[in-house]
Amino acid sequence: MQNPMLKDKTALVTGSTSGIGLGIAKALAEQGANVVFNGFGDAAAIAALQADVSGRCGVQTAYHDADMSKPAEIEAMMKFAADRFGAVDVLVNNAGIQHVANIEEFPVEKWDAIIAINLSSAFHTTRLALPMMKQRNWGRIINIASTHGLVASVQKAAYVAAKHGLVGFTKVTALETARTGVTCNAICPGWTLTPLVQQQIDARAQRDGISNDEAKQAIVAEKQPSGEFVTVEQLAALAVFLCSDAANQVRGAAWNVDGGWVAQ
Repeated sequence: MQNPMLKDKTALVTGSTSGIGLGIAKALAEQGANVVFNGFGDAAAIAALQADVSGRCGVQTAYHDADMSKPAEIEAMMKFAADRFGAVDVLVNNAGIQHVANIEEFPVEKWDAIIAINLSSAFHTTRLALPMMKQRNWGRIINIASTHGLVASVQKAAYVAAKHGLVGFTKVTALETARTGVTCNAICPGWTLTPLVQQQIDARAQRDGISNDEAKQAIVAEKQPSGEFVTVEQLAALAVFLCSDAANQVRGAAWNVDGGWVAQ
């Protein structure tokens, strides 16, 4: 690629060893960004992933295993990225977990973990990235929220609360950076075939005594008028757009990619 859009910039993507985060990290690398991966997984597989992205895209990669529920580890990761690459230019807050239960039966420790990982971690990474971005007068913060940042579903109190909070945090960040070269936006995916969603599909199949394919169709049909899953590639392409000059005035958006879910 001649003059890739993000050449000499560094992207840090939380929760990027699988799913949406991995897809976005790869897409940003294809645009010339050095990438700091974060997430859990087999060390050899992560090393192979780094080598593949570096070799294919001609960029540098690094990995940090910060637990996104722990502020001290987040601080260590952000310092690691700055020491390694000079700054974080593109921050993608993607890490997330899920638990499904009625409010009165929702385990307190699950609530605390979901709020910490899905919401508070974005505050910690953002507060540490903003000084670097403002110094350079350029930055992109992309928060991976959800349609559940815009509408609710039963049995997902913590997830819905966290994602609504993340959309609100996105808007405040956008307002506070409105006169700078830093933008902040949220992407709100509908049903996307990720490991997190696959767990819900498996649980539905077991609960209802149906096949995995039948469970997939049942889940999509309940919410998504298109009848199709959103793809990781579609979300990654939107993230790339939000990093472009064409998106300079896209600020504080909560951009739903959901097959018509929230249009109903």
